[in-house]
Amino acid sequence: MLNIRTRVVIIFFILFWIMILIRVYYISVKSHSYYNEISKRNSTKTEYLAPQRGLIYDRNGKTLAINELGFSISISPQLSKKSKLSILENELDFLVEHFPHLQKDELKKRYLRLDSAYEHDNIKIVDFIKYEDGIKSFTKTNLRENSFISLVSKRYYPYGSLASHVIGYVGKTDKNEAAADPVAKLVGYTGKTGIEKYYDSVLKGSEGSKKTKVTALNEKIEVISKEEPKNQDIKLSIDIELQKYISELFGKRSGTAIVMDINDGSILAAVSYPEYNLNKFVTGISQEEWKSMIEDFNRPFTNKLVNGLYPPGSVVKMSVAMAFINHGAITPKKIVFCPPFIELGGRMFRDWKSDGHGDTDLKKAIRVSSDVYFYKGALDTGIDNIEPVLKRHGFGVRTGVDLPNEFIGIMPGRSWKMDKYKQPWYHGETLNTAIGQGYFLVTAMQVARNVGMIASGKNLVPHFIREIDGLEIKYDSSSDEIFNDKERAVLPTIKEGMYEVCNMPTGTASRYINSKVKIACKTGTAQVIGISQEEKVRMKESGLDYHQRSHAWLSSYGPYKNPKYVVSVMIEHGESGGRATGDTVSRIYDKLYSLGYIKTTE
Repeated sequence: MLNIRTRVVIIFFILFWIMILIRVYYISVKSHSYYNEISKRNSTKTEYLAPQRGLIYDRNGKTLAINELGFSISISPQLSKKSKLSILENELDFLVEHFPHLQKDELKKRYLRLDSAYEHDNIKIVDFIKYEDGIKSFTKTNLRENSFISLVSKRYYPYGSLASHVIGYVGKTDKNEAAADPVAKLVGYTGKTGIEKYYDSVLKGSEGSKKTKVTALNEKIEVISKEEPKNQDIKLSIDIELQKYISELFGKRSGTAIVMDINDGSILAAVSYPEYNLNKFVTGISQEEWKSMIEDFNRPFTNKLVNGLYPPGSVVKMSVAMAFINHGAITPKKIVFCPPFIELGGRMFRDWKSDGHGDTDLKKAIRVSSDVYFYKGALDTGIDNIEPVLKRHGFGVRTGVDLPNEFIGIMPGRSWKMDKYKQPWYHGETLNTAIGQGYFLVTAMQVARNVGMIASGKNLVPHFIREIDGLEIKYDSSSDEIFNDKERAVLPTIKEGMYEVCNMPTGTASRYINSKVKIACKTGTAQVIGISQEEKVRMKESGLDYHQRSHAWLSSYGPYKNPKYVVSVMIEHGESGGRATGDTVSRIYDKLYSLGYIKTTE
């Protein structure tokens, strides 16, 4: 019979093996599904695939923005340690030997700036090498242990500076953009200005993915699944050949030109001068070039289509006249005597014509651009009745054009001035507003839209987009809430006045319009400096310093009997609306006719 000590040992031995068996059972059976899942997760690698940025085309299929194929070069991290500096030097020597245009000092400087003890990803030291330069040494570089060459693409603009303010450019994705958008981080480039920015969410596409089975040593076994990234191209309404033609007409002058379809608001050409080369901004512009651009008084980097603010001068008189009609201050046939000036509060408000215009009705007031006619109408109507009409007609509000950061301009009024300056409104300011001066500021796009609405009676939304990924984009040009019944009734008289501006001997533009297409238009000479009350005889514009001369406007539509297009041109410091812009506008209409956009000259 076993003694107690022996029994205890046997019991302990049996319990030990029971515990071992239970643990083996748990690991081999119960935990199988758990460890199997972990095993699957550890052996599957997901790689996200960057989409190619969508291409941009003009209305005729000519490429405005493409992706140029090339290579980037990276080096293994953590080679900046003293023990590994020789390896880094060796890699850099190899690269400058096989890619002679690279500078070793610059490459090393960039590597040392980006490398750290916490960096585990390869360090990119060359963002882009042209395909033809990289392919020669691709194989040799690819076989190295610490240097890596990868296929990449870079945005390229075939037309350089042409349409730069419309197309815009891309730049490197910054930290905020990368944090907000995984695709932007993956691609590395984001739209910064123009169409590139406005339609960035379309153009950047969507990421793809590839799931691969790998070993514990990260060796690829097989591709489990693959979803290709999606790319989306867009087509714009602009005609790049028309854009180029207008660019040649402008020469070295500064200003804007807009050609817009009256039917739906689509834009065939829109230029802001001076322009700048888009390709310089893709990989980063030098400090010297940037400084030169921002210090240029002609502001080449400003998109003057939507971000330039200018006094409109007389191009707003059609809408001002409709405010008079609404209030009952005038009727189309009412005769108003217009002397050289009127006095108000001890100040002279002069007409542009030194001897005045005499008896004037609405049609003549538009034809000869009588300031006194509009002074008198403004006094009778008041700013409280002028401001809301002009806002409804598109001033002091965004046009809705598909360009980023559009300015609203300034449509001044009683409450605006009180909010801005904490001062009351004066009658003299109403007079200045009625002729497009004083606080009144507009964008070139607002002026073009306003004339388009007068010509068509439609609530036009200017736009550049034509197709997204092959799908046509249509804009509804409704006539609701633009012109009321009184305004619609007076539109024929206003249009006749605009026709006479271009086609009657006393019209302010008639001497300068020479197009084969019959058009209606309105000139505007917008002062940029005030005229002293002490000056009895106004100095000629040519006698002023260049930057003190008035801006010149001519906004038009044609053909007159069957309106198709708006052509609106503004020349900075051009002195006189008709003289500075008439020939340019005429040639643009002739080009539209020769290209087949306009079928008849009447």
